[in-house]
Order: sequence, then C-alpha cells, then structure tokens
Amino acid sequence: MKQVALAEAVSTHVRPGDTVHVMMGHSRWTAAARELLRQSWGSSPELVLVMASLSSLGALFFKGGLVRKVITAYSGDAFPTYSPNPVFQRGYTSGEVEVEHWSFLSFAQRLEAGARGLPAMVTGSLAGSSMSANPGFSLVETPFGTVGLVQPLVPDVTLLHAALADEQGNLVMSEPLLEGVWGAWAARRGVIATVEKVVSSLEGLGHRVRVPAHRVLAVVEAPLGAHPGGCFAPGLPVNSYGEDIPFWVDSARATRADLESWARHWVLEPKDQGDYLARLGDDRIEGLIARADPNSWKAEAESIPVPVHEPPSSWEIAAALGAREVVAAVEELDADAVLAGAGVANLAAWVAVGRARAGGSKVVLTAELGLWDYTPTPADPYVFNQRVFPATTYLTDASGVLGLIVGGPGTTTIGCLGAAQVDRHGNLNSTQLSVDHFLVGSGGGSDVASRANTCVVVTLARSGRLPADVSYVTSPGARVSRIVTDAGILRRNGSDFEISAVLAGAGSLAERVAVLKGACGWDVPVARNLEELVAVSASEVAQLRNFDRLRLFLS
Repeated sequence: MKQVALAEAVSTHVRPGDTVHVMMGHSRWTAAARELLRQSWGSSPELVLVMASLSSLGALFFKGGLVRKVITAYSGDAFPTYSPNPVFQRGYTSGEVEVEHWSFLSFAQRLEAGARGLPAMVTGSLAGSSMSANPGFSLVETPFGTVGLVQPLVPDVTLLHAALADEQGNLVMSEPLLEGVWGAWAARRGVIATVEKVVSSLEGLGHRVRVPAHRVLAVVEAPLGAHPGGCFAPGLPVNSYGEDIPFWVDSARATRADLESWARHWVLEPKDQGDYLARLGDDRIEGLIARADPNSWKAEAESIPVPVHEPPSSWEIAAALGAREVVAAVEELDADAVLAGAGVANLAAWVAVGRARAGGSKVVLTAELGLWDYTPTPADPYVFNQRVFPATTYLTDASGVLGLIVGGPGTTTIGCLGAAQVDRHGNLNSTQLSVDHFLVGSGGGSDVASRANTCVVVTLARSGRLPADVSYVTSPGARVSRIVTDAGILRRNGSDFEISAVLAGAGSLAERVAVLKGACGWDVPVARNLEELVAVSASEVAQLRNFDRLRLFLS
C-alpha cells in the first residue's frame, strides 16, 4: 500500500538537486508543494522547479531559497489581476534564479516528449519568438519542410493533486488539465499524489484514471489538498470546491510586504493538512465547497451591482472597440471559436462572442486551460472560473486547445490578445521590457499568436506600449491583423499596419489622428479611406462591466 503521511511522502521521495514538477491542472496547487517548502525552507536544496504557471505561491520557492532554476510559461500574479510579481522580478533580474521561458503548449509538449521516450517533439509554436533561442528548441530542415522541435523535459519527481485514489495508487483526475498528465508519466522516479480521498475500489471509474499506480510513489489523503486552488470532481464520492480567491489575493499582497511572516503562518507552522485546515476554519471551507455550485455566481452578482455612473475608462473604450473588431473578424472568417488572453482582452472576447451568437453566429469561446464552448458568468472576470466547467461542452487540456483546436485544419479560430507592448510588426511583448524589468511571460499567448487564423490585439494608445520594435518577442506578430486602442485602430495592409480608424470625439479629425500617431514609435501611415468610429456607448461599457463589476481589469 502506498498511502503514507504527507511529511513522509515528501522526505522520502524528494532529494536535493532534484528537478521537481509541480503539476497545475485546473487545481493550480498541491499540499505536497507546501510540505516541500516546509521541509526545505532555508536549506538551499538547489531544486529545478518545473511549473507551467508559478502565480504568487510560486514566490515561496524563491523566498525559501529552494530553487536555482525555473522552467515555466508564466511567472506572475493571477489574482486580483494578472500582473508582474516583485519576487520573480528580483530573482530573475539579479541572476539568483535562472529561468527558461516557454509557452503553455511547448511546455506541455516537452513533458509529452519525455513521457513518450522520444528524442524530440514537433511544435508549431515558438518560431519567430525570442523563446526560439532556448537551448531546448530547434528549427530543423526536413524533407517535410522546416520543423520546430522541442527537447524532452524529464522531471525527477512530479507533485500533483487528484480527486481520488485507490489503495494501489491509481489516480482519478478530472479535466480540464492545462499541461496534462505528461509530467506524471515523464518523471524518472514517479509521482507524489495528494488526493481528496483514498477508496478501496475504483470499479466503474477506469475511464477516469489518468495516472496508473505503477507511476505513483506515494499517495497522501489530504482533503482540500489543492487549496487555494480548487478541485472539480463531478460524479465522484468527494466534494468539489472552488478557488479561494481572497487567499490568492492575500498571498500576492504578502509578496509585496512581509512574506516571511505570511509563510510562517500558512506554510512553516502547520505540521500537517489537518492543522492547515484548522487555520482555514470550517466557515471558509464550507464557502469554498458552496462556490463549486455552478449557480453560486448568482448570489455574488446580486451583491455586486453593475456600476453605471462612472464614465468609461481608457481600458473600457479599448475593450469595447476590441469587441467590435472581434465580431467583425468572426463574420469575415465564419469563425468557429475565439480564444482570448487574460484580462481586458478576455472581457472583450466574451462580449464579442455573446454579441456574435445573438446575431446568429455559431462561434464559441475556447480557453487554454482546456475548455471548448464555455459560457462565462457575470461578476467573475477570470478566464479560469471553475463554475463554468459543468456546462462546458468539451473539457480537455492545453494540448487539445492550443495544439489541436487552435491551428488545426478543421477549426477556424480568432485570438484576442493583450500585452505590455505591440510593435509595428504585430509582435507582442509580455516577458521583459529591459534586462532589469521582467513582466510575466507567455502563458498561452505565443501559441495563440503562432497558430490562430487571425489575432486582434487590445491595448492603449500610450508612448511605450506601441514601440517600433519590442525588446522581447513573446508572441510573433505575423497573424496579428488588428491593433485596437482607446484612440483608434491599426489594421494590417499587406506587411504593414496603418491607422485605419480613429474614435469620434473632441478635436478635429487630424488632431485625433495625431494622437494615435504620436503614441506609435514609428511613422505609421494613415489609410486613404480613414474611418471615424462611433463613440463607445453606455450599453457597450455595461456589457463589459457585467463581467468585471469591481473593474479590476477595466479601471
């Protein structure tokens, strides 16, 4: 029997110098990662951390001195907004922690190559981005054309949270699964799994076993073991529970204040999972279980009205114009799906798809986590909202969305993206402004930009946001057809962009064109048939605010 205590599982199977994969899935976290932090804090075990998205809890690996290198696709906060985190910024720019940046798809494909025992895996991403300089990527001339290859990624041990296990160690997990279970198959020694419950038999659940027992080193029964992440466990003898967003927000704030004290309370002092849950308290736990109800958003929406009196912000104007452009692109291409980046671009896409479907289009929303045909809920602006899972038509992983749906020959997909910078070529930068100014990384943005049929970018007309050339190409711009700002729109005309539309408003047309031109770091031409855009209406703004009622992103 592989069931052991949490402390024993980690102390027995994780060694100094290991490459440790902390699997994300939809749960984002595992109690085994917290226990690894507790045991190794301050001991400099020189780990290589493999984690698709570090988020604010990943900063603890830096603060505790556990890591010498990180292999990731995103290093930043997810709550309350997607933003740079100072702990990662200091660690990377100082050189204290080495980092390899990947995209979600290429990250998963590296693990898949390792799991399959292949010398490399073909990828349609990274070419044209700065990440193509990674030592684990190569463009190779073959009889079939130029092919992008990624090197296998083989962790020593993988830490993950599953809903259920039997006494032998077979693991039941529910999609969506982001980077998939490849890391569990690729790990040299195997998997340390925390689970909601260990049962005597999984009879009738074989189709939901994602990792068989021979790959599992240890199983730890740890209720709420994904906290502050959530666990989607439909039809299983355990409770589903939602993400603890206030806890995530608190952890992000701690990274900007007294992270040592915060870590002491939540990581170093709790001796086991029971102690940790006692600190959370029954009321909080019951609230997280209630949050898993797909209708729980209704109570939140009732308590947070749509703000109507504030004038539209610059981001709301840009997002409203972006929604119009996405609708136009859907109509032009008869698109099957729209995949949006996080934040404002995501809200624009949600509004656009709702508007297009109301007009008769079949277009649906898809998300890199592994969602196809999902419906966002009011008052929740986050793209990974777990309450949408039960009604989502198809649940898969990043490989299914970014490597099959986006770029696959049978599906026409539009990307709606944001970034800190977009240049004259449409290249996007969400990784690094300078050697001492790290941002967050690619996430799935590079994959979408590389593979979607066309991309709409939403940004602001501000100096620095529209440089002639970005300092780091996170996402190549060849498929970007529109750059939407709060002042107007640049559309691609052949290989170049031109100002094709400006927003109606104060000042002459020439003055408004000059504002947009002045924000661009290159001499952008103006289209002969320049369009004057109708002002953004109150109803357009209200549609956006319906999702982001606290205006976390829109303000």
